[in-house]
Amino acid sequence: MKISKTSIALLLIQLAIVSSVAAKYLYQRWTCPKVWTRAAAYDPELLMRGRYLSLQLTVDGCQSTMPSAKATVMPHYSDGAPMGKTFSIHAPQAVQFPADLKVRDNKLLAIRNESLEVGDRVDGLTVEALPGASCQAMRLKDPVDFYIAEHAADPTRLKPGQELWTELSVPPKGPPRPVQLALRDNGAWKPLAFQ
Repeated sequence: MKISKTSIALLLIQLAIVSSVAAKYLYQRWTCPKVWTRAAAYDPELLMRGRYLSLQLTVDGCQSTMPSAKATVMPHYSDGAPMGKTFSIHAPQAVQFPADLKVRDNKLLAIRNESLEVGDRVDGLTVEALPGASCQAMRLKDPVDFYIAEHAADPTRLKPGQELWTELSVPPKGPPRPVQLALRDNGAWKPLAFQ
């Protein structure tokens, strides 16, 4: 069997494309800000994609302006002055808005992008605030994936008092990328390894 020059050239082009994507992700992992945030997860298994966790990420939206002030309730002192900058969602259904993500004071912040409407984003950065939820417990509408080994224990089966957390790399554009997971068990922190 003889390998032609065209086949070798095509192979080299494909290797260059894959290597450039891997190099971009590796560069962003080392240079972009990182933050830990709480995650809700389930463990789907698709034949073509392998085994992974689908993570719903919690974001802090307290520094964001909401699409409508009618959808928020801010606690007040008896004299009418607001108590801090936190608020809760007071709406009959979930409130959604496009947002940009920032890392500040070890928190993943969602800042509403007022120049866009819901559905305008192609990078999936839409924040969802559920009725009755605090502004500190908003979430990204679209989940991110974290791939695990085929025979790894399922970390999504949490006991009472346990929370699943993920460390994220937050690139300038696009969704955050999970780096690692940890289990918070009644205040104790346990990083999870998936070998």
